Amino acid sequence: MICGADEAGRGPVLGPLVVAAVMVEDDLSLRQLRVKDSKLLTSARREELYDGIMAVARVEVSVASPEEIDARGEGSLNELEVQHFAAVIDRLAPHKVFVDAADVVAERFGQNILSLLRCQPDMVSCHRADSLYPVVSAASIVAKVVRDRAVRSIGEELGENIGSGYPTDPATMAFLERWTRTNGDLPPYTRRSWATAKKMYSICKMSNLDEWME
Repeated sequence: MICGADEAGRGPVLGPLVVAAVMVEDDLSLRQLRVKDSKLLTSARREELYDGIMAVARVEVSVASPEEIDARGEGSLNELEVQHFAAVIDRLAPHKVFVDAADVVAERFGQNILSLLRCQPDMVSCHRADSLYPVVSAASIVAKVVRDRAVRSIGEELGENIGSGYPTDPATMAFLERWTRTNGDLPPYTRRSWATAKKMYSICKMSNLDEWME
């Protein structure tokens, strides 16, 4: 049994980080689905492939909430990802696993995951694995779909257009500013430890103070 693992949502200021693992006997079924790196696919195509992947593979998902991300303290985001990668891989107990390395030293990322596993699969950890191995492409699709659905759910809960959750998304930044100015605090599901969030909070608080003084 071979497994691929990848994440979605490492960089956003809003919403969770999602790690997914996909396991199959061989990757023929995934090749037939024509999976590829999720970043190269439209949202609609990812949803189609998600259903196909779920039909032919065993899938495990682990979600790191914004609160968990903020609570890591002095620990790095890589360390948190290692824990979640290990969790989904252990549930599947594959013979061989391919992971898309978050660490600049790809081999170190794989070894750190292995150190937490009860199972001991052959480990292949490399950069751009989601473009090289269909099982990792499939995992990247699952992780991205799960995260996108979570972000949509957050928007529906808050009754706002929150965009994608990334700092580069104008809709996300407009939402952050609007909510913080109106409510005097960052919105729920914000990664408060992110520099983007801290800066937005500071700017809005200063602006509100200036308006009050006037």
